[in-house]
Amino acid sequence: MYQIAEKKFWEGRVDKNDGLMGLRWHQILNQLDLTSPIHKNGATQKVAFLGFCSDEGVRRNKGRLGAQQGPDALRKAMASLPVHFDMERIALYDAGNVLCPNQQLERSQQLLGQKVAQLLSLGFMPVVLGGGHEVAYGHYLGLHQHLHQEQKTSLGIINIDAHFDLRSYEVETSSGTPFRQIADLRKHHSLPFHYLCLGIQYTGNTRALFDAAYRTGSQFVAAEHMRESQQDDLMLRIRNWLHDKEFVYLSIDLDALSANYAPGVSAPGAFGLDPWVVKSIVQEVARSGKLLSVDIAELSPAHDQDQRTAKLAAQLVFFVLESLNDILL
Repeated sequence: MYQIAEKKFWEGRVDKNDGLMGLRWHQILNQLDLTSPIHKNGATQKVAFLGFCSDEGVRRNKGRLGAQQGPDALRKAMASLPVHFDMERIALYDAGNVLCPNQQLERSQQLLGQKVAQLLSLGFMPVVLGGGHEVAYGHYLGLHQHLHQEQKTSLGIINIDAHFDLRSYEVETSSGTPFRQIADLRKHHSLPFHYLCLGIQYTGNTRALFDAAYRTGSQFVAAEHMRESQQDDLMLRIRNWLHDKEFVYLSIDLDALSANYAPGVSAPGAFGLDPWVVKSIVQEVARSGKLLSVDIAELSPAHDQDQRTAKLAAQLVFFVLESLNDILL
């Protein structure tokens, strides 16, 4: 089920005395109805926020529920962010939500894929707001359709996550299976699976999941090797990995971050990543010029404290746009 964008989530401070220099995101946001003809402005980069209101995958994965409310909480957190980009180069749109009624996850993922492919075909960069990490498979279905139509095959997937999300889905799919599903779908179409997972916790993944990573040819960096003191080596590794990829899909699972900074997630982690490290990764990927789309998963407002997790997620989106602006200058 698709729901058009609602303006009520985009409200915030207005600094009238500062004119154009004081603008915030809620003041420049465009509403986008994906069921009607699309009229775009002339900005070089058009960014569309698309919500995926689902925690059905989290329920199936036996996690704590609440991520279904994540997209609208993230919109509220982004609303008052200041405009630090050139509005002639970057324009913001809210493309509404894909809902997941009656536990119909697979149907909702298919619909999400259709909407992502539609946005890409119209020249938008999708920023998909989760929702549980089951968002990744629906998001990928849209990328798969678009790249097939464009006859492109080279796609790299970077997942900032404490977990591989490569679980078996022989019984059912969940928030723990999306990248296994993606790997199998790409194999079915004789496409390479280039998957780099950053922030892996040994305490959060069984030996079976490490085995699945090895068997699918996945690469990973453990959280313990991603401290600020190791950042230069990490950035070099990411740049080398990006070198031969034509396009990149970036997925950010907020449970990769320490619970000190991101308590409002489905599976909080005590030894998670520092936000400054995640910021650097996001900037490195966005500035590569290869970023095709982004999603942010597992924001669970019911478990958040002082909106810390929502604000952190909003600022990560801010850094994506800031970095895109840098390469458009």
